[in-house]
Amino acid sequence: MSRFEEQVAVITGGAMGIGGATSRKLASEGARVLIADIDLDAAEENVKRISAEGGVAKAIRTDVSSHEDIRAMIAAAVDEWGRLDILVQNAYGVATNHDQSLGSAVTVSEDAWDRGMAVLAKALYLGAKYAVPAMSENGGGNIVNLASVHGVLMAPKMLIYEAGKAAVIGMTKQMAIDFGPEGIRVNAICPGHILTEGLAKHWEGNEDGLKFFVDQYPVKRVGRPEDIANAIGFLCSEDASFITGHALFVDGGHTIQLQENFGVQQAMYAREHPELKFP
Repeated sequence: MSRFEEQVAVITGGAMGIGGATSRKLASEGARVLIADIDLDAAEENVKRISAEGGVAKAIRTDVSSHEDIRAMIAAAVDEWGRLDILVQNAYGVATNHDQSLGSAVTVSEDAWDRGMAVLAKALYLGAKYAVPAMSENGGGNIVNLASVHGVLMAPKMLIYEAGKAAVIGMTKQMAIDFGPEGIRVNAICPGHILTEGLAKHWEGNEDGLKFFVDQYPVKRVGRPEDIANAIGFLCSEDASFITGHALFVDGGHTIQLQENFGVQQAMYAREHPELKFP
């Protein structure tokens, strides 16, 4: 029997990228998947792909900055299939698609802060608010929140994103404590650089820059959406039944490196490869 036979999963941002791969992964192992995405056309395309491969999925347009959309998303899964077992909270793109989201505490606007936190942090609180009661009715379930390596290591002028992803890790631990007695495990994934469809376009025409980026990883490659989908599948399975409140780094070893040595190594690499172009 497949690991998720008869289970119902909701994936936010489930049309493409990490969410798209996760939707396909869980569906391929028996889950009935509700793909919740602000891009309904892309979500429907992923549904067609899953259906063609023998899986079961439906799509719903969801803006995770909207309280009502999140409530309706959970209700739609329960109405369609009678239960909820898995919630993967992956959507975050709206918070990073605006130039105004970049900056320090001095330069970012209050509106940009509120917009970013609504997607990066508040949406995850609301997802749990509506998912936990539904999961409790069938004896438990799993919530996986998408954090980032940026939740523990900071980059310049990225206050909103870094604060939001750090909050995801903290909320994950708190939710694990609060909902463990109800049979609900809550974990987070901290991806490194994942070459999604969107990031692949970012690197078009800059193969040398991508090569330099790849060299920063001990495994000598950047991640694929399937790498994260596989980790999510593990955390939602019985193989991980004694794991909760954990932030799992799926980053090709990027964050384990001593920074001062790493910086020297990269400077030497750049000097030896003057042909490299950087984004």
